[in-house]
Amino acid sequence: MKLSRSTLSVALLAALVAPAAHAEVALDVIGGSEVAFEGLVQADFYDFNVDAIDYGADTATDMDGQESLQELRRAELVLKGKGPGNIEWVLGYDAKDDKFLDANVKYKFGNNANHFVQVGQFKQPGATMEELSSTKNNDFISKSSITNSLGTARRVGVQYNVGDANWGVTGSYFGRELTRNREHGSGYALRGYFAPINEQGNVLHFGASYLDKDTDADTLRLRARPMADMVGARFVDTGNLRNADRASVMGAEGLWINGPFKLQAEYMNIDVPRYGGFDDFSGDGYYVSGLWNVTGETWGYKSGTPTTGLPDDPAKGMWQLGLRYDTIDLTDGGIVGGEMDSITTGVNWYWRSNFKFMLDYVKVSQEKGALEDNPDVIEARMQFYW
Repeated sequence: MKLSRSTLSVALLAALVAPAAHAEVALDVIGGSEVAFEGLVQADFYDFNVDAIDYGADTATDMDGQESLQELRRAELVLKGKGPGNIEWVLGYDAKDDKFLDANVKYKFGNNANHFVQVGQFKQPGATMEELSSTKNNDFISKSSITNSLGTARRVGVQYNVGDANWGVTGSYFGRELTRNREHGSGYALRGYFAPINEQGNVLHFGASYLDKDTDADTLRLRARPMADMVGARFVDTGNLRNADRASVMGAEGLWINGPFKLQAEYMNIDVPRYGGFDDFSGDGYYVSGLWNVTGETWGYKSGTPTTGLPDDPAKGMWQLGLRYDTIDLTDGGIVGGEMDSITTGVNWYWRSNFKFMLDYVKVSQEKGALEDNPDVIEARMQFYW
């Protein structure tokens, strides 16, 4: 979708009128519900040192030989409501990608944020911890390969969560994505987590998840971008896995926060049973990342995910240095989907309450049978949120 000038103008105007010290704009109380407005605008830039493939060209539309790409990444507009009573609701839309985001109603039992039932479209328990965390606080510009390739994010369904401040168990049943012609396939997902240490600036977390879903027309395709979210070309690609009725994904996650340091790791494995004489398929991947808040801030912890606070000194901002190793393997038997390893180094600057600037360098190594492709990518992001 080409974002219209008028739509972008509305998003930027809403951003400019947002109070600089608040994360959301309070609108009104309607029917006993306190309604607020949030938004997120991101613009990305990629510069490639290409190998065999020119990832700078958007292969969905053209292959013009360019070695850089710049585009609006997100333009998210979100309405949220609290009340009446223990009811909360949200309605989100990404004007850039022309799709609905979270669109659901939640009822909290006893006003406990960790004990609720939720109906509508929401991020599934079978997504990674990275995906369940807030997008505006991503540690790196591109999410991990398992998040983008193996995880199942937003779907329409029903979810029940029970837990407390340091543990939780979630189960959901879901169907298709709300936006037309997006992801299909009904299924169910489970996630459990436990934080034996949960103190301010000192958190140790472990979690596991399982998801089982129907495929669309008994066909599944798995592929991975070279750690650059907006490119069209993929070197690592299984092609269409036909005669695949269902797919199941298991995940494991770990998180350690110690003052200004955060260490995070996740693993996912996907199994795809196939009928009609076709061999079953299995693929997996993981990442390990470390972040250091140079300016001394720490992280919070909520609902089994880390949370990022505001800078201690808004004028100087919060500076972060990050390092991540990421790998995914989509080759199994006769299916040569390929393997990808990458190392990402990055620096983030959160300035005041609403601005964030990111700069990453990514070294990618890809193999597919006898073929190789090893691009380097410099990525930058400018972000405004309210």
